[in-house]
Amino acid sequence: MAESNLQLDVLAIAAHPDDVELSAGGTLIKLAGLGYRTGILDMTRGEAGTRGTPELRRQEAERAAELLGLAVRENLELPDAHIWLNEESRVRLVRAIRRLRPRVIFTQHWDDAHPDHAHTAQLVREAMHIAGLTKYDAEANQERWRPNCVAHFLFPRTVAPTFIVDICAEHERKWDAIRAHASQFHNPASPQNKEAQSRVSTPAFLREMEARDRYFGALINCEHGEAFYVREALNIADPVELLTRQMNLYS
Repeated sequence: MAESNLQLDVLAIAAHPDDVELSAGGTLIKLAGLGYRTGILDMTRGEAGTRGTPELRRQEAERAAELLGLAVRENLELPDAHIWLNEESRVRLVRAIRRLRPRVIFTQHWDDAHPDHAHTAQLVREAMHIAGLTKYDAEANQERWRPNCVAHFLFPRTVAPTFIVDICAEHERKWDAIRAHASQFHNPASPQNKEAQSRVSTPAFLREMEARDRYFGALINCEHGEAFYVREALNIADPVELLTRQMNLYS
């Protein structure tokens, strides 16, 4: 699904189809329910994955997009397992940002063991800045645009989250979107389950993802949560309203 000249509120950018669903799917569902225009930009088609084909993964991503309530889902079609911080990739990403015009970007963390994830985070950081430079890639004849903020997901265990989103009401739909990527995850009924196995295709992997959501939820006194990390200081208009939404530490 694609649409030109959008004004998105939130754009989630990740290396592979299904990356966003696992880490920020519930948050995107919640934001769409609040009336925000949301989208996903997958950097690659996931063609280097152990299971599935690019066409099958495209169909799965489209189904997941419907479940997430997205306004748009696009693919930058960079080569899977070969995302690099180079000029060609930066130009492609800058053009997408200027066209989709998101106010906020969610993306992966720069300190990630998967090089595609780490390089995606670095590309997003650079593209966000140079997309606001009038003379950069002027031949594309696009208006400059710089998002307000970037929030990172899927960060190392040593990093404390800046904020956690309560996704209890969105949890089931999030998992429906994850299960839409049937070629990738454990599903005894799927023909792909007979293909070569990987870490993500084992039952244990999905249990880990469920445990992660429960852990982050427990930190904010709810059942399921998704965590984000922001490098910059946040401008809070009403600190009392913010802080009184926390659990009662003395209860």
